[in-house]
Amino acid sequence: MIQKLALLCYFAALTTLCLGQSAVGVQALPDAPGASSAAHSETQAATPPSPIPPPSQSNGPAGPPAARVRLTLKEAETLVIKNNPQITAARLQAMAAQQVTRETRSNYWPTATANLTAVDSETNSRITAGFLNNPTVFERAAGGARVDQLITDFGHTKNLVASASFSAKAENQNALATREQILLATDQAFYGVLQAQAVLHVAEGTVANRQVVVDQVQALAKSALKSDLDLSFAQVNLAQAKLLLLDAQNNEKGAQAALAALLGYVTPWQFDVVDEPAATSAPPANLDDMIQQAVNYRPELQAINFQYQSAEKLKAAERDSLFPTIAALGAIGGTPVRDYHLSPWYGAVGANIEIPVFNGFLFSARAKEADLRAQAVQQRLVDLRNTITRDVRTSWLNANTAYDRLDVTNQLLKQANLALDLSQTRYKLGLGSIVELSQAQLQQTQAEISQAQAGYEYRLALAVLRYQTIGL
Repeated sequence: MIQKLALLCYFAALTTLCLGQSAVGVQALPDAPGASSAAHSETQAATPPSPIPPPSQSNGPAGPPAARVRLTLKEAETLVIKNNPQITAARLQAMAAQQVTRETRSNYWPTATANLTAVDSETNSRITAGFLNNPTVFERAAGGARVDQLITDFGHTKNLVASASFSAKAENQNALATREQILLATDQAFYGVLQAQAVLHVAEGTVANRQVVVDQVQALAKSALKSDLDLSFAQVNLAQAKLLLLDAQNNEKGAQAALAALLGYVTPWQFDVVDEPAATSAPPANLDDMIQQAVNYRPELQAINFQYQSAEKLKAAERDSLFPTIAALGAIGGTPVRDYHLSPWYGAVGANIEIPVFNGFLFSARAKEADLRAQAVQQRLVDLRNTITRDVRTSWLNANTAYDRLDVTNQLLKQANLALDLSQTRYKLGLGSIVELSQAQLQQTQAEISQAQAGYEYRLALAVLRYQTIGL
């Protein structure tokens, strides 16, 4: 018995040494042609890009820059595509879905396994409890391989692969939808900064103008040409303008922070956003064509459409589970340490037909579940199509309203400036009161803010309409 155990230990040590050398040899083997470049490109695509500095900075975004960084809308959109983590996460999710297709398709390929076995047993011993098998146990040490190959499962794997492929296409469309949503948010943040800066400019001018009025009224009050009540009204108007300036400064900083966050920067950056000239033509007039474009393009709708096709293929795959599965299998190996009853080599090939008979109605329940889920996705598809139609119509109406506001705000500012000039002249001549002047100042400030916001609101409305129809 001791000699047998020593022989088995020697064989186990020899096997371990062979395995170690095989592992080293596998690690040292060169990759297949094209595998290295493919793996390198796949690794680069899967690695989320780190936030890159603005054009004028050479280092990473470790802190706020010393000077404001010039940024156009196109540069902002380019930065957000590279740096925004939501876009990167959606792209990685789509890549992961493609690997699911490869995982499912692997059922077509043969499965090969290697086995190394060493057994020591009592002489003339038998396994007599616990299993229904061949009870004889022989002393042996052997190695071999087993190969299984699917011949056909009557469409089950084929439909599973098709379902996974449609799911991967749906994830690609979801990634595109995420990209479009982040681009729209970037446009909103960019125009928000421009709008906040325009309001800030109006607030600064308002404070300066009302300070001049306070100084003039204060000088007149000292000469007893105006009352202290007039001076109090002027000072109240100046205080209101300063409050407006504080709010405008805070809104401008908040808009800058929102833009920096979308571009992938942890710390706030101060961007000198460039207001590029844009045409102020009216929105497209044919609403029906725009709705049809949205139905044909919108990635959210395309994603749900692919999900519906995936659900249909999954339903067919679950139905095909009721059919038999035919597979071939083979095994080969050697037994260097063995009982005299055993041959030094073994090998066998065969085929197996697996026929499902009864499993508690599992397959039929899965098929019914897949059918119901496909119907649910179909209803979601109808609902999303209706929602997109509503969104396009609403965006078109908002764009037309914003376009009409351009002329109205221009006329409003023109009339407010005229009213302010007249009220100032009447006040200087002693024909008007400070209340009349204060009211004219307030109306003129509101008209300037409305006129400053109207242009950016229209450009943003056009961006939303473009997002809803053909994308950004």
